[in-house]
Amino acid sequence: MDAATYTATERLRDGRAFEIRALRPNDEVDLLTAVDRSSPQSLYRRFMGAKRGFSDKERTFFLNVDFIDHVALVAVVEEGDRASIVAGGRYRRVMEEPGAAEIAFTVVDDYQGQGIGTALLRHLAAIARQAGFKEFTAEVLADNTPMLKVFRKCGLAYNSKRSADGVHVVLQL
Repeated sequence: MDAATYTATERLRDGRAFEIRALRPNDEVDLLTAVDRSSPQSLYRRFMGAKRGFSDKERTFFLNVDFIDHVALVAVVEEGDRASIVAGGRYRRVMEEPGAAEIAFTVVDDYQGQGIGTALLRHLAAIARQAGFKEFTAEVLADNTPMLKVFRKCGLAYNSKRSADGVHVVLQL
């Protein structure tokens, strides 16, 4: 499985098909449109602080993935006559912890609760396992109940530890 050309079809809870695929360099406009469609609360939960836009450095980070140490997938749904990015998930190697990668997700509000985050996690875990990773880590705000629920119910061994800043999650691959 080549992460850079990865593609799979999944189903929303309402039965509609959607594609999970590797992020492409030409996805910038669609990715920024998805951010614009996200509520301030969703962006706060993802970035652990207020966020409405990205600096050039942040855009470069989010769009330029090597599919070795940094893997990014997007969820694409047909909306009318066009395909729209409605979610994204990524992992990045944790250099200080061999075999570990930090994982993060965001799902456009209108598509939350449809199983997209769970599907992204499942596909990222398969790619990471094949690449030799042993665990995912994540920092999650304590009030981000939907993301914590996805992690708890994903089928991977789950450990968490609360801190003043939130919840540190470890998933065994």
